[in-house]
Amino acid sequence: MKLEILTPDKIVYEGDVTSLTVPGTMGSFQILSDHAPIISTLEQGSITVQSTQKGIETFSVKSGVVEVLDNKVMVLVEGLSPH
Repeated sequence: MKLEILTPDKIVYEGDVTSLTVPGTMGSFQILSDHAPIISTLEQGSITVQSTQKGIETFSVKSGVVEVLDNKVMVLVEGLSPH
């Protein structure tokens, strides 16, 4: 599935991923290929991205929003920093 992680300033991550774990407001959850459409707010925590090309990458986030639709995931975040 395609993933974009964006801050107000720049594109932080763009590419194909196998899974994504995000800190949802109601608890952390994982997004895999063919996930049902969803929009969720994010709270402070870690975003974990797994891809076959780059392996596992982790980012710290203060807040944000994630949208999943047709194997495209868009994450809009504030206060993002790589681990």
